[in-house]
Amino acid sequence: MIGRDTRTGQPSANVTQAGSPSGGDASVLRATTGAQSEVALVRRQYLESEQRFRALLESLPKVAVQGYDRERRVIYWNEASTRLYGYTADEALGNLLEDLIIPDAMRQGVIEAHRAWIREGIEIPPEELELRHRSGELVPVFSHHVMLGEHTEAPLMFCVDVDLSDQKRAHRALEFATRFDSLTHLPNRQTFEGELDVLLADCSRHGGFLALVYLDIDHFVEINDALGYEQGDRLLVELTRRLRDRQRMSDLLARVSSDEFVLAFPELHRQADLWRLVESVQRSLRDPFVLDGHSRQVTASLGVALYPDNGLNARELIRNADVAKNRAKLEGRGALRFFEQHLHDELVRQHHLVAQLEQALERGELCLHYQPQVSAVSGCIENLEALLRWIPAEGPPISPAEFIPLAERSGLIHRLSDWVIEEACRQQRSWRDRGFATQRIDINVSGRQLLHKGALARFEACLLRHGLEPQDIGIELTENVLIEADDSVLEELRKLYHRGVRIAIDDFGTGYSSLSYLKHFPVTALKIDRSFVRDAPCQPEDRAIMEAAIFIGHRLGLEVVAEGVENAEQLTLLREMRCDLIQGFYFYRPMPAEAIERLLAGLVPGHGHLSG
Repeated sequence: MIGRDTRTGQPSANVTQAGSPSGGDASVLRATTGAQSEVALVRRQYLESEQRFRALLESLPKVAVQGYDRERRVIYWNEASTRLYGYTADEALGNLLEDLIIPDAMRQGVIEAHRAWIREGIEIPPEELELRHRSGELVPVFSHHVMLGEHTEAPLMFCVDVDLSDQKRAHRALEFATRFDSLTHLPNRQTFEGELDVLLADCSRHGGFLALVYLDIDHFVEINDALGYEQGDRLLVELTRRLRDRQRMSDLLARVSSDEFVLAFPELHRQADLWRLVESVQRSLRDPFVLDGHSRQVTASLGVALYPDNGLNARELIRNADVAKNRAKLEGRGALRFFEQHLHDELVRQHHLVAQLEQALERGELCLHYQPQVSAVSGCIENLEALLRWIPAEGPPISPAEFIPLAERSGLIHRLSDWVIEEACRQQRSWRDRGFATQRIDINVSGRQLLHKGALARFEACLLRHGLEPQDIGIELTENVLIEADDSVLEELRKLYHRGVRIAIDDFGTGYSSLSYLKHFPVTALKIDRSFVRDAPCQPEDRAIMEAAIFIGHRLGLEVVAEGVENAEQLTLLREMRCDLIQGFYFYRPMPAEAIERLLAGLVPGHGHLSG
């Protein structure tokens, strides 16, 4: 194409190809084409981003996302929403939010909240909700809301719901575990205390009375040991069923430890009501329990505390019922005790004594006194029995009858017994070194000490450490100890017996063993209990028992010692029966080592009651 010079009208020298734009038009065209490419690129990137976003939403198994238009009709529904609420996307699209997943009680509130966001810009806060599944069941979710195009004519609301079902189940399981017993599904102690306090508050408002029963299955550990924990659990579940069957609507029942239950009975009006309910608890144990294919009779010790007499709150009432239950257990299987204030006061005192006794070991407040055993024939002192005494630095002496049982229950008996053995051996060594070479010292060994592993081995080691012979120290056991002893303990006793250690059965006649124990167990002496000696002169029955014991002992080749001899009439009777040794206040009271030394050295005149 030939152009023309606009100024001169002559053809110009600018020659262009036909159909080609001029230089300016080409620039515009290139700019337009570039813009279109950029738009296409942005559009493609947007579509890819949207696809990735949709793929992300579809890939989250527990994040349900739904989109709603201005009228709350579904425009988007991902796969997680289908799993969470039960509707497919096809079923949900076009339907109203409130018709699908909103419970009836929430319906109006959801509609108003959505309108307030669109019209007034008031956002819906994220929160935990329970929304409706297609089946009608409620689904726990954490729901968050986003509004797109908030100030336009076509706002869209997206809901992001996170399924909380697993967390809620775990929370319920944890809450159950912290409030209830997993085996019986009964409330535990903490839950029971809370419920009982509510019940007591109601009793206080209406002036009512309430009884609390504390139930402890007797010797439950033996059932577990003999039959296994599975059978023990079956017993607990069956007992729970029986107690529930007898439970009134207003009563409370809980399992507070492995073999202990508590029951609260409100709305009591007469004493007869109380006895009827307590007897109902006892009847739940009357029928045998089938364990390991066999019927087994089970008993329980019961303690009862009453509101308001024995406590004004749950903790105090449970504690006092527990005190009564512990006292019932001391009386034997199946016993029942009501709480009495002096029981609690005594328990507090005993607890204080145990703490003092532990300190007494450190402070040197313990000592041994020795009581001679006198030959009924010669009048000579043959042996000495070592008796533990506690003389506190402040206050009067404390009786062994009080602190020895406490030591056994608290576990201090092992330390006390080791101290007694050590002190008796030390004293005997001292007397041997000073020429007192004839008297043996006998020490009492408790059942708990004997059954403690290694007790007899420590006794023998103590003899060796002090250079004593087996004949220098004897031991005294009660009949019940022999009943409870296992084969390993009996084997240790036999070893001591064959090495020459004197082994006596103390308090003979008061235990529960049969006479066959005298035949099969390694004993060398019997000590007739003071209860028979005391009444023998005037009670033919006691006299016959005492005479039979002496006769049996002699026929078995055992030495016989009579304890608690306090008058001449008792002595005369024992000499007629040919008892070997006499021990009691009539001759010598227990005395400290220094007094025994003066007696043995002849610095104190011998007792004259044996003359003639």
